[in-house]
Amino acid sequence: MRLSLLFMVCCTVMAQCAVAAAKARHFRWEVSNMFWSPDCEEKVLIGINGQFPGPTIRAKAGDTIVVELKNGLHTEGVVIHWHGIRQIGTPWADGTASISQCAINPEETFTYRFVVDKPGTYFYHGHYGMQRAAGLYGSLIVDVADGEEEPFKYDGELNLLLSDWYHESIYTQMVGLSSNPFRWIGEPQSLLINGRGQFNCSLAAAHTAGAKQCAAGGGNRQCAPVVLPVLPNKTYRLRVASTTSLASLNLAVGNHKLTVVEADGNHVEPFDVDDIDIYSGQSYSVLLKADQKAASYWISVGVRARLPKTVPALAILSYGGNAAAPLQLPAGEPPVTPAWNDTQRSKDFTYRIKARKDTNQPPPPAADRQIVLLNTQNLMDGHYKWSINNVSLSLPATPYLGAIHHGLQDSAFDASGEPPDGFPEDYDVMRPPANNATTASDRVFRLRHGSVVDVVLQNANMLKEEVSETHPWHLHGHDFWVLGYGDGRYDAAKHAAALNTADPPLRNTAVIFPHGWTVLRFVANNTGAWAFHCHIEPHLHMGMGVVFIEGEDKMHELDVPKEAMACGLVARTAAVPLTPATPLPPSPAPAP
Repeated sequence: MRLSLLFMVCCTVMAQCAVAAAKARHFRWEVSNMFWSPDCEEKVLIGINGQFPGPTIRAKAGDTIVVELKNGLHTEGVVIHWHGIRQIGTPWADGTASISQCAINPEETFTYRFVVDKPGTYFYHGHYGMQRAAGLYGSLIVDVADGEEEPFKYDGELNLLLSDWYHESIYTQMVGLSSNPFRWIGEPQSLLINGRGQFNCSLAAAHTAGAKQCAAGGGNRQCAPVVLPVLPNKTYRLRVASTTSLASLNLAVGNHKLTVVEADGNHVEPFDVDDIDIYSGQSYSVLLKADQKAASYWISVGVRARLPKTVPALAILSYGGNAAAPLQLPAGEPPVTPAWNDTQRSKDFTYRIKARKDTNQPPPPAADRQIVLLNTQNLMDGHYKWSINNVSLSLPATPYLGAIHHGLQDSAFDASGEPPDGFPEDYDVMRPPANNATTASDRVFRLRHGSVVDVVLQNANMLKEEVSETHPWHLHGHDFWVLGYGDGRYDAAKHAAALNTADPPLRNTAVIFPHGWTVLRFVANNTGAWAFHCHIEPHLHMGMGVVFIEGEDKMHELDVPKEAMACGLVARTAAVPLTPATPLPPSPAPAP
């Protein structure tokens, strides 16, 4: 009895200490258009407080982030999604226009307030239209809480935020994507490292035939080479995140091995590589030991999974520990990006990622529901669309969260049923669709709160013969277990037994390889309206996503700020009864 009482007292004291240690970190931001030269060519982009990329947020697990965001854009709304933050209990702060909140109008201010509940490497970005591709993004780093330690050791830390950059505006791209005939803007003009790149020249011109040498030693500071200073014989945690609009990337550091230790804010069983593939929406931590001769070395970032028409980005790892020292270009050649279409090499890297043994959180042994999502390219009235089970996502004027919270779902969107959760047995994923016509819908998947859901992401052929693209899919509001990958069409009778339920990695963004499948599992225990979509910006713009509604019968209990829902039917309804939604029927028992 006395031991039990002592244990309870200790737990109470520890909990109080944890609460006392957590802090509220306040930021006041204004989003605005501004002139900038990310790759030494001046263009208009979207920045925050006159900065590009936006300010880095640094916090500790358990802290509350408070961002007072003013929209300084003159003619359009804005929202910010905090990528990888699960928003437990604060679904309206997820920052998805028409899903979790209304867009913030010009000259208006909205305050995001949420808890960063676990450490990891994250970032934030615009989630309205294609504003991410216009430069609205920045890093979000969450350290372990006071008194906690990471399960790996390092002496210092470096941060790389990777992106791609177009010289044409996002409006030109959006009009082209929506036009009949379709007009594709093409590949990005440059790749950026921490918002900096070089267009139409090379830092390594001496090693590139016909290349023009960049003015690396001076000129425009906005596109000056990124230099990462290190000290000999020290180990560094290199945080890497990709917020690209289109490009899949590969990163390598000349003459240095990398040890992968974190993926999307979750620990993984460490393994050594020469380079890493990173898809849009993903993040990693790798350990780099400065164990080479004291000199400068190239950091190279190149395009994967698409025929490269954008030259690699280069940064410099500089021994000596002084980023302000005169720039010394490395003497050797930069690492060469693997062949863009060497898909097997990408699979070999991805398949090695497993949960760390001493922090492993195994998934539930079985699912209550399976949803199969076929990724296809289709046509609608002559317009190109990306579709899921032959349905292209179309978002409503009233955010789903607000509509359900206020009992307006029957009027705000098509609540008469769900989207298809599968596709025909005779569909050939290796050929263009026999029926290439699609429809648009704003229907949603309604998930019982607490249910275990398996999602099979099935990739297929595009409209052109023997062409299938790589797609990174991101789930808002959750991490999920990646149970397995495969080629061809997923067949539960053949493939389910081989899925990894022992040590699958927890992630928030997973890749589907061309003509392949990926199986994910998550617990629908976060009440809210959550986007699940391809993280390639043009693909989402063309309808490649779905929406999950979780705990619909609990949404009326949420304390949703009225400022988050002051649009659409909610704004036009004078007196809104807060009536609970109709409960979902119980899910069937898991199969034995």
